[in-house]
Amino acid sequence: MRDDRCDLLCLDLDAAERLRSIALERDAELREAAERARGLGDPTRLGLAVALAEAGELCGCDLAWISGRAQNLVSHHMSALRTQGLVESRRDGKLVMFALTDEGKALLYAVLLGRVPA
Repeated sequence: MRDDRCDLLCLDLDAAERLRSIALERDAELREAAERARGLGDPTRLGLAVALAEAGELCGCDLAWISGRAQNLVSHHMSALRTQGLVESRRDGKLVMFALTDEGKALLYAVLLGRVPA
């Protein structure tokens, strides 16, 4: 088993304190970013986001068909993505249309290592 711990305590106190204070100041920002990233941590939500990236905009019915999931489950997942600011929705008559936000596109691009179509 690999041990990733240092065998010697060799702290660069000035640098460590500077970076620690920055990390503490950014704690809320980092928590929010982690929560957004968690939005794509579910395989179903990730697949829905990929479909939206490829199509640009899709209705909930299309997303249910594409994913092979029930419409109420897709609605639940889209709500989670919308809450995280990764998806936006609009009503078009009786349809609800979904699209990735710019932030959603950027995060999806990062998660999939740049393999998402533009």
